[in-house]
Amino acid sequence: MSEDLSNQQVQIVEKTESRTRKFWRVVFGSMLGFFFSIILVSLLYMVMLISMIATFSAASKETTSIKNNSVLLLNFDQSISERTVDMPFDMFGNYYGGQIGLNDILASLKAAANDPKIKGIYLNSSNVGASPATVKEIHDALANFKKSGKFIYAYSDAYSQNGYYLATLADKILINPAGMLDFRGYAFQIMFYKGLLDKLDVDVQVIRHGQFKSAVEPYILDKMSDANKEQMTVLSNTLWETIVKDIAAARNISVDSLNAIADGMLCSMPNDALRLGMVDQLAYPGDMEKILKAKLNLGEKEDLNLIGLSKYKKTISDNSKASDKIAVVYATGEISDGKGDNSRGIYSESFIKEFKKAYKDKDVKAIVLRVNSPGGSALASENIWREIENAKKAGKIVVTSMSDYAASGGYYISCNSNYIFAQPNTLTGSIGVFGMIPSFQNFLKNKLGVTVDGVMSNKHADFGRGFRPLDETETAVMQASVEQTYGLFTKRVADGRKLDVAYVDSIGQGRVWAGKDALKLGLVDKLGSLDDAIAKAANLANVNNYSLVYYPKQKSWYEMLFNNKDDVDAAIRAKLGQLYFTYEGIDRVLNRQGVQARMPMEIYIQ
Repeated sequence: MSEDLSNQQVQIVEKTESRTRKFWRVVFGSMLGFFFSIILVSLLYMVMLISMIATFSAASKETTSIKNNSVLLLNFDQSISERTVDMPFDMFGNYYGGQIGLNDILASLKAAANDPKIKGIYLNSSNVGASPATVKEIHDALANFKKSGKFIYAYSDAYSQNGYYLATLADKILINPAGMLDFRGYAFQIMFYKGLLDKLDVDVQVIRHGQFKSAVEPYILDKMSDANKEQMTVLSNTLWETIVKDIAAARNISVDSLNAIADGMLCSMPNDALRLGMVDQLAYPGDMEKILKAKLNLGEKEDLNLIGLSKYKKTISDNSKASDKIAVVYATGEISDGKGDNSRGIYSESFIKEFKKAYKDKDVKAIVLRVNSPGGSALASENIWREIENAKKAGKIVVTSMSDYAASGGYYISCNSNYIFAQPNTLTGSIGVFGMIPSFQNFLKNKLGVTVDGVMSNKHADFGRGFRPLDETETAVMQASVEQTYGLFTKRVADGRKLDVAYVDSIGQGRVWAGKDALKLGLVDKLGSLDDAIAKAANLANVNNYSLVYYPKQKSWYEMLFNNKDDVDAAIRAKLGQLYFTYEGIDRVLNRQGVQARMPMEIYIQ
């Protein structure tokens, strides 16, 4: 009996071990299956990704053939940046804001003027997603195109002011009889956050130099100061005057008459616009095909060959074999310290690295610095200024081409150039600096019930942390830093522009100037475009034959596609629309550090 019992115990143990082995076999089997599934899915994903990249790359290299008797179709109802982000399909352009670069617009217009297959331009644009100086550059490029003797026809259901400004270069302007023409002048509006900050119990402590350095006003006032209102009135009048004079010349209508039309909003309705000579014909979209066919002497059954800018730009190639080079270095966006994405702003360390590549290249005979910046960090601006000085010491000619903005820090990095170009409606100057430290202790205590306490080894160890107001010593230190930076800024301008420091101070004080006025003041040398700046750089470097090289190198489309860093900001911008400026304003209070050389406001002009 004891033997039977022993056998039963062995069987129980065997059964127990069998169940245990079975359990772990199932567990490990499942884990192994899951592991191999992950590998398989990853491999399939990689194959799909490689196939997609190969397909997109092939699409991006597709050649576009242009038929005889073609018309270049231009539509600027999208964001216009300095440089196009190349995407293989237009749908990705929409994902990234539907932007096109000024570089491709200008290159296409220049090529089309000499292309025998392009007979004219059909400008079909309601709005133009750009600031005044960029629009002016496109306007002047269209004017140069017209010198080829080819036609420009413009049509829109409704014209914005920028859209209409470009349309005035057309041989014929057409508008939908049920449409609208927006022509009412320029308005600058600034959002003030003081009331919001008061509600939040946030105190913003400001130290500045410059009567007109009004970048801080939205945080300490609830309306524009008299000094700021003075400068903005002059600025808006100057910018409006620039386009009105061009429109007057194109439409043969006096400036006084155009201002009377704008003041009374007399041309909003298409019939009134036609009666006043602002447009030439009322038409529907379908009528344009007939009009263009008649212009090209095409029969009713013949096809009208329209080619869009995105396709036409693929036909343009730089066949220059010249060993001498002119480098175009883009400085676009806010100026910040340290490293960062050059396509998203001017980060001093990253920008200097790219700028060095240009002036260290022995084949580069001159550099054109293309500036489109409202400024930013004063320290970063000084470091970039220094690198431009190094380029000149290395024997390179440096010419600056100002785009929409080259203000404050943007002017700081420009002033050391051998020659400076601006558009008449470029916003520049703003020679002034400020410091801004928010104080959150009341907000934390009164709104959130949070208090802050601690210990310090020294009296001012917690300086600048934002948990208490500045005391007299700290305010004095900040003021001294601002004054020192302003003094250095004005000296850099005086040395670069061969001016007296006292004179620079008198036209500085943070005041923003239009390019047209900056020319009179000696802050720039000539009014002109990027092409003008390139030609001047070649002339100063005694170079006749040259090719162009561009810095920083642009990211490839797949780098842009898989870089989601800015998706959140883009989503916020899309949701908030014009109220995005409020978000930006508060974000600026929280995150801006150090002494700033920046424009006095965010400007949106229609």
